[in-house]
Amino acid sequence: MMRSLLGRVTMYRLVTIVLGLLAAVSGLLAAIDQLDPSIFPPRDMVVTLVVLIVASVGSGYLFALAWRRRPHLESSVITALLLWFLYWPAQSMTTLLWLALGAVLANASKYLLAWRGRHVFNPAAAGAVLLLLVNEVLGDSVSEGPPSTTWWVASESLLPFVAVGALLVLYRTGRLSLAAAFLVPGALLTYWGATLFYPETAAALEYVAYSTPLVFFAGFMLSEPLTLPPRRAQQLALAVVAAAVFAWPVYSQQLLDEPVVLGPFEGTYELALIVVNLMAFALGQRGGVRLQLRERRPLGGDLQELVFEPLRPLRHRPGQYLELHVPHRADRRGVRRMFTVASPPGADSVDLAVRVPERASSFKQALVDLQPGDEVTATGVQGDFVWPRNERPVVLVAGGIGITPFLSQLRAGHGHDAVLVYGVPGADVPYRDELVTAGVAVVLVSPERPSDLPDGWTHVVADHVSGALVRDAVPDLGDRRAYVSGPPLMVSAVARDLRRHCAGVRTDHFTGY
Repeated sequence: MMRSLLGRVTMYRLVTIVLGLLAAVSGLLAAIDQLDPSIFPPRDMVVTLVVLIVASVGSGYLFALAWRRRPHLESSVITALLLWFLYWPAQSMTTLLWLALGAVLANASKYLLAWRGRHVFNPAAAGAVLLLLVNEVLGDSVSEGPPSTTWWVASESLLPFVAVGALLVLYRTGRLSLAAAFLVPGALLTYWGATLFYPETAAALEYVAYSTPLVFFAGFMLSEPLTLPPRRAQQLALAVVAAAVFAWPVYSQQLLDEPVVLGPFEGTYELALIVVNLMAFALGQRGGVRLQLRERRPLGGDLQELVFEPLRPLRHRPGQYLELHVPHRADRRGVRRMFTVASPPGADSVDLAVRVPERASSFKQALVDLQPGDEVTATGVQGDFVWPRNERPVVLVAGGIGITPFLSQLRAGHGHDAVLVYGVPGADVPYRDELVTAGVAVVLVSPERPSDLPDGWTHVVADHVSGALVRDAVPDLGDRRAYVSGPPLMVSAVARDLRRHCAGVRTDHFTGY
């Protein structure tokens, strides 16, 4: 239920709201002296935030115009808010100018440090690192250099609010395991290093919890989808690498008997992001892929399949998804959406299925209004909803448009003994003929029996797929690995039931379809 509720808000909108609320809480805590009043005068906090937002939004707009892109207001605001939490409030005009330059450099990184339309580095981290490098180049030619990052968001009074906000973002994006892979080694390494300065266990633990931005880093920086590698195992491995770089200044002295400074980086929080972003770029689809609409096919009811021609090869495995960017005057849902690729790897087209209800979002309306020859951009290919490399028997459970990852897998050819339990809302069965050609055993679940049920198919009268229905329909379920795809509520309920009755469960949900 929570995932479905959060799914009504775009990732950018959710992060903007959460960071905005954290900024408001920070201002309130400063006003009641819960934050050091000598460092956090409310007026300076407000002025610094306004300068960062103006510099970020303004430079983002100008860079977008220069690159002939549509400005992304929320992205610019998020960048400004993140930078605000990285630096103490400015108390001089020179510091404000440096911070404004940091915001400009952060937005510049989205275009200059990019590959085929996709930025490589987390913009806020890139802005902080570039600001430091600019100071290194200028050297003694400036009387007052840029401020150092303090990541003041790490504080005892803010931690509960940061934790709740990070949890919402991580749950919405499905990155809880990524956060855990970072937090556990990051906390352990930091604690180990802290014991050199805080021999008492309680004091060392307080240092880890209140003086390091572990939770903020995991929730709002490391989890940025555009800078992650495509596979879950890769993401978890890089989270561990990030933890090792993140905590280096603290544990290096414990490890080597003296602190080791990495060049100009006295702190390595932002450097940790730059390192793993670069590694993630090497592992994934390098840059965006332009897709040109070839044709549109009706699938029955409110479902359509859009067939695109990729203008450069798309690298993916059956069952993975891409993020589609369709510029238009967007409603609150934004200009990006995730779609599972229904076509197999190596095909000359990229096929995407979309459900278009009567009251469609602006994104879906813009998508179905595309004409043959129109171009859109796909940024990144991700996902672990792929079949095992061995030939273990599988049961595929699909609800509605959740059939698309299975279609990609079946179209690609397979050596698995597969049974498909497919729930549809009416008599129309999307991809009926292709499923017949694939030769997969199908248990069709719908309120009414189709008049032309194919030979070998079984029909079950029901409004939706349930775990009990799957157990009744697949007698050898205990020998099979289950793959469940479709609406979040169905996926959660079926997966929870099947985990007790089959050889393993993997899920893929379609929030917002």
